[in-house]
Amino acid sequence: MSAVAEILQSSDEMQFSSLLQRAPVGLALCHRPGNVTSRNSVFDELLGMPSSQISCALPELIQVGAGSRQLISELFQGKRESFQIECAAWGTESKSLRWTVWAVHVADCRPDSAVVMLEDLSGVALARQRLQQAERLETVGRLAGGVAHDFNNVLTGVLLYCDLLMSVLGPSDRARKYAEEIRKAGLQATGLVRQLLTVVRSNKSSPRPVSLNEVAEGMRNLLVRLIGENIELKLKLDSGLGLVKMDPVQAQQVLLNLVLNARDALPCGGHISVETGHCKMQILPGTGENNSGATCVPCALFAVEDNGLGMDESVRAHLFEPFFTTKAGKGTGIGLATVHDIVSSNGGLIHVQSEVNRGTRINILLPIVPEPAPEFSESPGFHPAHNGEILSFQPEETTS
Repeated sequence: MSAVAEILQSSDEMQFSSLLQRAPVGLALCHRPGNVTSRNSVFDELLGMPSSQISCALPELIQVGAGSRQLISELFQGKRESFQIECAAWGTESKSLRWTVWAVHVADCRPDSAVVMLEDLSGVALARQRLQQAERLETVGRLAGGVAHDFNNVLTGVLLYCDLLMSVLGPSDRARKYAEEIRKAGLQATGLVRQLLTVVRSNKSSPRPVSLNEVAEGMRNLLVRLIGENIELKLKLDSGLGLVKMDPVQAQQVLLNLVLNARDALPCGGHISVETGHCKMQILPGTGENNSGATCVPCALFAVEDNGLGMDESVRAHLFEPFFTTKAGKGTGIGLATVHDIVSSNGGLIHVQSEVNRGTRINILLPIVPEPAPEFSESPGFHPAHNGEILSFQPEETTS
């Protein structure tokens, strides 16, 4: 005989109620024909309604209509030992609950009571969603790997004919400049294909010291053509910026995705700014006010800002999730997820500032390759949290 049955047989239901209240999960005691006679506070919290509004009839608490009444009836008739139901919580579709009900037998008689356990499945649902996203990404990766080689062959032909064209154009020929831009864009495309294949094959990238200024300058003409004539591109580059260690193709991917995302937020035109600068990141030892033990790490700021539509808090909360997009029928939801993955894998941080109809600014911090560090100012900045530590960065003050 189970411990629950022994307690109920001894008529010491007060002892069982005491056990319910100390339980870390939602528990309730139900008697024939389905009346809840005792429940703990966790049970009430999971239901999400005031205690005074909670019905004593178990079938009315489980939101599956007549199905729950039939299951409860079969339980007390001895036709089943237990049942489990998953359904939405009262008043919300975003919260899912799992009801597990099992009979408590006293001697050899039909059960007169049952124990009800209530669980919140919100975390499980989120884990399932992430698993589905991972499976979709894996499918996309396989598809991309299948076409990457063919695409690379097409690019090889483009570059070959571009080289032939350049061989017959003199250095002063006006058309040579356009041929050089075609070749440069083709080389960038081959780099993206290589990066794509690297991801598909699960190989590591090839990080090396890279100048973010050179990346921005090298992509200027390509970006101008991609964003259109009604959008102005501004580069605000710090000439004294140090080098960061990352794959150059990944740096190009980050800038391209951020600028194209900013372009999509400017349907009526506007301006996009690409900015670099020196920052210092403070790694604080704790959350207290005494930050005397803080360690300062020199970082490079890589920011893209637009004066477009902006976004609200609900959109910002999902901004870097794979396949999340606000561009119905147009966006894939992969671009910013790729940016986040690249920055994180290179030891960087991302901070997003945005207001509806006032534009968006995405700040990226990447560690600078160790070298004699310049002096930094002590101006205030934002303090994003990372891995339980307090991280802050302050842009250097510039003089005009």
